[in-house]
Amino acid sequence: MAEPPRKGRFDGTWWVWAMAGALFVMYVAVSLRLHQRMFTSSYDLGIFQQVVRSYAEGHLPVSEVKGQDFPVLGDHFSPILALVAPFYRVWQGAETLLVVQAALLALSVVPLALWARRALGPLAGAAIGACYGLSWGIASTVGYDFHEVAFAAPLLVLSLTALGSGRLTAAACWALPLLLVKEDLGLTVLVIGLVIAWRGDRRLGLLTAVAGLAGSALALFVVLPAFNPGGSFAYWSLVQGPATGGHGATGGGGGSLLDLLDQGTIGLVTPLPKVTTFALLLAPTLFLAMRSPLLWVALPTLVWRFASSNNLHWGTSFHYSLVLMPIVFAAFVDALVRRGTSGRGLRRYLAGSAAITLMILPSFPLFQLVQPDTWRTDSRVTVARRLLAMIPDGATVQTSDHLVPQLADRTSVGLYGSTGSRPDPQWVMVDTWVPADQRWWPGQPLGVEEEQRRLAADRRNGYDLVAFQDGYMLLHRRA
Repeated sequence: MAEPPRKGRFDGTWWVWAMAGALFVMYVAVSLRLHQRMFTSSYDLGIFQQVVRSYAEGHLPVSEVKGQDFPVLGDHFSPILALVAPFYRVWQGAETLLVVQAALLALSVVPLALWARRALGPLAGAAIGACYGLSWGIASTVGYDFHEVAFAAPLLVLSLTALGSGRLTAAACWALPLLLVKEDLGLTVLVIGLVIAWRGDRRLGLLTAVAGLAGSALALFVVLPAFNPGGSFAYWSLVQGPATGGHGATGGGGGSLLDLLDQGTIGLVTPLPKVTTFALLLAPTLFLAMRSPLLWVALPTLVWRFASSNNLHWGTSFHYSLVLMPIVFAAFVDALVRRGTSGRGLRRYLAGSAAITLMILPSFPLFQLVQPDTWRTDSRVTVARRLLAMIPDGATVQTSDHLVPQLADRTSVGLYGSTGSRPDPQWVMVDTWVPADQRWWPGQPLGVEEEQRRLAADRRNGYDLVAFQDGYMLLHRRA
């Protein structure tokens, strides 16, 4: 009697979950070590921690980092963050947000790998799942705080894998919750709806497209202006003014019609960082993703980023490319399926994708896992933690950018020197050793000399020096 054939190493689906679990551990390790070493920041981990804490305490989200009792629903429309609140009640700290983000990103690998496995075979499922999970857009997100768009990754993968598999109703259902993630993602839903209509279900597709457009319009023109103290969406100025290096906008600004025309045409592909980002986006797919209509779903995000006057939106750093990664890799799978790629040709594509992914990997934060400095803790961190422990729970505080996430779980903390911060806080703690070339960030509103003058004025006007060690100055307001 002949023996039954042995199952291959990648038969079944257990390895997909194992791969997702391994990636989750990697993401958590990088993000938690950055937080432990005090490399996280007020913009954005501090803000999002205050948002989630607000939901956990049962009220609409406010952020002291953005301004005294600033209503965050007037800044960005991301009510999906309320889903993190139950976890935050169990473990109140920035670590909860970082772990949730890692879980969302790791989970997004599973449906993509399973789709590739079904459509192209086990080897393709393993290779594409790994290349997506190690992609530079995900790595940049893991290496920079927490962001609401982490929720978009699994939703997009589930929607696009359903769309690529011909399950059009499921594609629409998974796309619609994107409206709760961020105000611009309604335009992504719009394009998904149009692709659904093109794929055969015109009624469903058009309804989805209308829902996406209406969702973004409602958020941008009704909800956000209603909550924003300025009465309008705060980021219109990003498409109205010259390029800047700032991380955010508060409104205002302006540009001529010629400026707007330039930003919407030649400005979409210049200067060079935009071309570099676009090339790196498609390179892991060997540019094959361009042969899939699913890539059109990336268009709204690419347009708003490249039309923005904030040059931080153009490059490969931070979290801005996270939304694009699921789209590009779903388009890669779809293109391979549409071409009928198999056998040696498929293996060549997979090997090329893996080679490019590994070549890019050392330039992005996941590579920190193999760098010795990642596992060392600077002595200044120990000093900072000892001084922070002297600030009692529930106190009002103003502090430096990288100290905000360390206090946001138990105090009312804003940025030292920010015009919107709560006046006369009970405690002030400032890292006076922040270099001048790192003070362009919104979380560092004061230059070195200005900060020194302000600290001296505080000590003359009611604040006692509690400690001053390794550059950290702790002040307490006299009763």
